[in-house]
Amino acid sequence: MSDLDALMKALGESGGDKAILANGEIAHLAVSGHKILSMRDVEGLEVEAKEILQGISAKVTVRAGVKIKNPVRLCFGILHKKGTQKIKVDVKLEKDSSAHFIAHCIFPKAEEVKHIMDAVIDIGENAEMKYSETHYHGLYGGIEVIPKAVVKVGKGGRYLADFTLTTGRVGRLNMDYSVEAGENAVTELTARVFGHADDDIKIKEKVVLSGENSKGLIKTRVALEDDAMAEVTGITEGNAAGSRGHVDCMEIVKDRAVAKAIPIVNVTNSLAKVTHEAAIGSVDKRQLETLMAHGLTPEEATDIIVRGVLK
Repeated sequence: MSDLDALMKALGESGGDKAILANGEIAHLAVSGHKILSMRDVEGLEVEAKEILQGISAKVTVRAGVKIKNPVRLCFGILHKKGTQKIKVDVKLEKDSSAHFIAHCIFPKAEEVKHIMDAVIDIGENAEMKYSETHYHGLYGGIEVIPKAVVKVGKGGRYLADFTLTTGRVGRLNMDYSVEAGENAVTELTARVFGHADDDIKIKEKVVLSGENSKGLIKTRVALEDDAMAEVTGITEGNAAGSRGHVDCMEIVKDRAVAKAIPIVNVTNSLAKVTHEAAIGSVDKRQLETLMAHGLTPEEATDIIVRGVLK
């Protein structure tokens, strides 16, 4: 079996669509370790990727006025027990363009694996970018995930990002996202993570509302069990008139897990408004009793409640 076939097989097993390579209307980039296995662009979208000494370097451009019909598919993975994957990506959406990127990060056998993603994203005037990233990890916990993104959203632009890591062991997660929103720009950052055993989770997300009437939302949902630990930092700055921001963090803990939430809000303009809420606690007792009254065991009821929070 070729490396590409093996990666597509793992993609299918993780719930992804392994038939994306056959559809000529879908742009994609498939990478295993530091090897580019397959790549395709479509009209209005340019994908330039190359293997370099330090890993993979990619540049993605959506041309002005182009609305990419089908989601752009990104597949990154290491299928062996050990390895390192470093990906540096530069994304630019020109004026009035739009695209939805769906990324699958697959590490089913990771025992000593490191995945590093370093992204710089520039969203032009009235452009919109959606980015959905889903991780599929194995049961060993021997993986370190280090995603970093620096994003600039231009006037009237929109950036909607969703990060999900709820399948398999997290291992070590150290996320660092920073977004600057211009005039009338909208930013929404959502993260969902489920930690087990001795998983160590650190999430830092920052939204700077620099433009008038800009809006930002940071929404984080984390569930922890066993001896897992999490520290979630959500930062929002309101620096312009009419800017509105909100930080929303919820963490559920059970067993010996430890959770920490650090919401930080900073307002430098009297006409800006930023709010925050953070909640850490165990599974809701009333919900638990209701589910158990319908015949579920405590373990089954707890699992349903936790999964509901992570939706």
